Amino acid sequence: MTRILTKLGEGGRLVIPAEYRKALGVETGDDLVLVLEENDIRVLTPQEAIRRAQALVRKYVPEGRRLSDELIADRRREARRE
Repeated sequence: MTRILTKLGEGGRLVIPAEYRKALGVETGDDLVLVLEENDIRVLTPQEAIRRAQALVRKYVPEGRRLSDELIADRRREARRE
């Protein structure tokens, strides 16, 4: 994709060009996640942010282990103690 020079508008508004919005699959009013990394701003859809977070966590979780199942079991144990 090409690089586009744009200006920061009043109130800190930034226009995302149509071809970029189309590539991201976003429309006016959709939520976006902004990530500041080493003087760069990354624009992500919430779905992409979740995918990246899951990939990061997956590196530390052994294959076949389900953290959600462990959390549910832990919560149930706590509920029985109350």
